Amino acid sequence: MDKEIKKKRWSPLKLFSLIILGAVLLIAGYNYMAEGSGSSSVINKDRLIISEVSMGEFREFTDVSGTVQPLRTTYLDAVEGGVVQEVMAESGEMVEAGDTLVILTNSSLQLSVLQQEAGIYDQINNVRNSRLNLEQNHLNLQKELTDSETRLELAKSSHQRDSVLFERELISSSEFEESEMEYQFQLRRYNLNYESFRRDSVQMEQQLNQLNRSEERMWRSLDGVQQILENLVVKAPISGQLSTMDLDPGLSIQQGERLGQIDQLDGFKVRAGIDEFYLARVAPGQIGTFEYAGNEFSLVIERIYPVIQDGQFQVDFRFEGEMPSGLRRGQTVRVRLELGEAAEALLLSRGPFFQQTGGNWVFVLEDDEARAVRRPVRLGRSNRNFFEVLEGLDPGEKVITSSYDAIERYDVLVME
Repeated sequence: MDKEIKKKRWSPLKLFSLIILGAVLLIAGYNYMAEGSGSSSVINKDRLIISEVSMGEFREFTDVSGTVQPLRTTYLDAVEGGVVQEVMAESGEMVEAGDTLVILTNSSLQLSVLQQEAGIYDQINNVRNSRLNLEQNHLNLQKELTDSETRLELAKSSHQRDSVLFERELISSSEFEESEMEYQFQLRRYNLNYESFRRDSVQMEQQLNQLNRSEERMWRSLDGVQQILENLVVKAPISGQLSTMDLDPGLSIQQGERLGQIDQLDGFKVRAGIDEFYLARVAPGQIGTFEYAGNEFSLVIERIYPVIQDGQFQVDFRFEGEMPSGLRRGQTVRVRLELGEAAEALLLSRGPFFQQTGGNWVFVLEDDEARAVRRPVRLGRSNRNFFEVLEGLDPGEKVITSSYDAIERYDVLVME
């Protein structure tokens, strides 16, 4: 007799499939709810960069780009404008002080100089004529004084003789009075001439001093005018390497135009631009270092230029100790500038997380490292490798320092 076999409603395979599907839906729903609420998310730990907070020596420094420059550079500017007649030296050549570099010509300037020279020579001649007239007038007064002195001596002698004769009654009173009047006249005449000569001598001395000073100024003016034409010949003021000069015959040069420069190659300095944020914290004497050809070299800030341009100010570094061989003008070096003395601090490694958090919060791993929890912190100074931790973290704690681009909206991260 046949027996009816009842069909099972749930096979083991089907039941297992339903359980798996339910688990997947549960996890998906959990993730969906977590993403929607912004509270937690599951993340692969291997994709994260995790750094441990530790105590250590903190040195604050910043990286700046510097350019190698000669210790001394002298610029060549056209004192007078003109047309390039001849180029005697090319850019890159070594020149000696006094060497002729460029010869300019300027016809209008030469004509103007000739006219000025003629005018100055006329003024010099006028001064000399004035001096001659003063001296001639002084000589005439001296002659009159000498003549009056001679006449006074004659009148005095005659009066003395007449006095003796009058006492002996050998001449009349009218003759004696006439002799007396002549003597008094010559005496007054001499005194007037003497006073006139004395005053003229004082005035002449003052006028001659003025004329001499005027003539000296005119000669200096003449030298200056003649120097104008000499300025058309550009000479090397110092010895060194001529650079940035690119001139050809026939080229028109304006007055004051930069022609080139001469660099002294007996030493170098490094000029660097630093962000204006650090202006108050940079001072002469601070140390910087850079690597060149596998070796580290030290620099010291020698001069600060406080003018801000494009958000930066300029500083000059001098080499401390040995200067690297093979260094060339215009090379760029990366200088690590120390901004303060080393101090013990709580340190957190730098990482991309700072771009999203601004240093206001981080994800901190719990002790079992199964989860990472969002925590507010306060970070201080920074250097190339570390942030200084001021609040919110303790030594030994582990922090996610990789980018927070995909996780910044969550409060808890579940590690898998």
